[in-house]
Amino acid sequence: MDVKGKVESELQNMDSEKKEDILNNFNRFKSYLADQVAKGEKLGLSDNQLAKATELVASYLAKHEEPKNREQNVLQELWKVGDKDEQKALSSLLLKLVKAE
Repeated sequence: MDVKGKVESELQNMDSEKKEDILNNFNRFKSYLADQVAKGEKLGLSDNQLAKATELVASYLAKHEEPKNREQNVLQELWKVGDKDEQKALSSLLLKLVKAE
């Protein structure tokens, strides 16, 4: 299974209560994403691979989840109006944000 399939599978199969807990608070969302990035780094994923995974998560959330707070709403609006390059840049910035935590 490719990275896209793994990301989508994990998001689709996540317990709905756990997903709600993660998405209801932006700091919890960042913390969850930071944990996933740390796991990816331990597996030897490059920054490019991590950025691609972040992009897949953002794309999935934009298509399948309603924003639960202002920060997520802004991210979703930016995602929707951005072209592929801008979405890639937004994903990279989100990755930098959680790595800096």
